[in-house]
Amino acid sequence: MKTRITQLFIAALTLLITSTQLIAQQDNWARPFPGFRVIGDIYGVGSYDLSVFLITSDAGHILINTGLEDSTQLIRDNMATLGFDMEDISILLTQQAHWDHTAAMAEIREISGAEMWATVGDAKVMIDGGFSDPHFGGRESFRPVVVDKIIRDGEVIELGDIRLTVHDHPGHTEGSSSYSMQVSEAGRDYQVLIANMGTINAGKQLTVDPTYPGVSEDFANTYRKQKAMDVDVWVAAHASQYNFHEKYQVGQAYSPNTFVDPAGFVRAVERLEQAYQEYIAEEQR
Repeated sequence: MKTRITQLFIAALTLLITSTQLIAQQDNWARPFPGFRVIGDIYGVGSYDLSVFLITSDAGHILINTGLEDSTQLIRDNMATLGFDMEDISILLTQQAHWDHTAAMAEIREISGAEMWATVGDAKVMIDGGFSDPHFGGRESFRPVVVDKIIRDGEVIELGDIRLTVHDHPGHTEGSSSYSMQVSEAGRDYQVLIANMGTINAGKQLTVDPTYPGVSEDFANTYRKQKAMDVDVWVAAHASQYNFHEKYQVGQAYSPNTFVDPAGFVRAVERLEQAYQEYIAEEQR
């Protein structure tokens, strides 16, 4: 009896800690943060933890992610501070079709007149506002978005002098994607990756009654492909995933080397791959 009570106490305590951590995490999702320059014509215009990236050109801009539903004004303000207008966005992209990265997409599409481009795997989720998501299944929904174009692995998105390559990195969602480009600055070429990391949401099933067919293989392939990439500078969908706040402080002078961290990228992928292997082992017990 005492053992059972102890187990129940531990379970309740774990739930309380997890809930507290989640509340703190979501506070950081909505917490404003000033816009900053990543490198070259790539800027961060999101919140304290939810990354929104702006890539600028004279022919228009590309916006990657939007954060929460009420993030539009934050993004607009950050863009304005950096000298850019939301109305000049031409293309909208997302790294993953989850509400915390896409919920303001429909509104910004209307304001800017931009086209929404998405991968095959994420397009259907964008179109129905999250209801076809195989994991959340509408529990976390957002305003549906018209998808104007399907983008595919290896495709190069061209806008003005922007050349942005699409990389299919599924697992976190069926259509998760990263984007890479070369930035030349101060006589050096930097390989830049806007990475979608292969994190596993709690409750996702990989091998036993999998959340979607092939999800385990998708994660494995994403880790393999990411470890093989040539990366100098990397950022990710959450600031916490790439130790942003350890690398950058508000008001810090711009340097193209601020986010140079090739070894850190490999370590981050390897940690996620190890967690994935442990997740599968636990699932199959």
